[in-house]
Amino acid sequence: MFKRELKCNFKNFMIWTIIILVLFGVVFAIYPSIASSDNIKSIDELAQIFPPEILSAFNMDIASLSTMFGWLKSEGFVMILLIVGVYAGILGSNILVKEENDKTIEYLNSLPISREKIVLSKAFVGIIYILLITITISIFNFIGLELSGDYNREQYILMSITPIFSSLVIYSLCLFISTFTHKKKNTLGLSLGIVFISFIFNAISGIDKSVAWLKYISVFTLADIRNVILNIEVNPIMIIISFLITSVFILLSTINYKRKNLV
Repeated sequence: MFKRELKCNFKNFMIWTIIILVLFGVVFAIYPSIASSDNIKSIDELAQIFPPEILSAFNMDIASLSTMFGWLKSEGFVMILLIVGVYAGILGSNILVKEENDKTIEYLNSLPISREKIVLSKAFVGIIYILLITITISIFNFIGLELSGDYNREQYILMSITPIFSSLVIYSLCLFISTFTHKKKNTLGLSLGIVFISFIFNAISGIDKSVAWLKYISVFTLADIRNVILNIEVNPIMIIISFLITSVFILLSTINYKRKNLV
């Protein structure tokens, strides 16, 4: 069952990975020419006209766009968080319900496999692919940074693991939601909505104190990138919360799937 799931989800993993690597490969290829021109100075100066709260939302108040590493600390990792989050959401919403959608659930039911094992096998396969896509992106960008110039290696390594915390929660939440339906199309839009709304909440939570509470209902708060950039450390509380929430949603998914009518 486990090997079957790895094989079934490998193609989508490769497509997402290739697209992301090509995107960042293009950035690494063209950024040196941008950074060496006067344009980059103009961009840094232009950024200063924005309110501090806006700059803070994208870490542009603590990172300069004059280097590739500076871009990664601001816009780059915001992009990684969002892309990996979308991948995790789609994976979580599809990995269970696709068996019913594709009418292959009858085959699974004919095997001597409990529903609990089906859920756990699929859940762990999804977690593996989320870890793999995060690690692959991290290694690719690490090589790019090694070739492009100076950067803080420890800071980058800690930053590179932060997408895991938010993505695992998104994945497990969408997995749980998928146990209430039989069609992929019913969960796909909802999973994307969760990702983008959560991202928006996290972005605007720092704009004003009156909306600061929004960060507590955004999964992207768990990534805690700003703390990593400033203090070069990962808050262990965020790690604990992330894995606790993930475990709870996987447990709830297992319980609900065992009760689900798969006809």
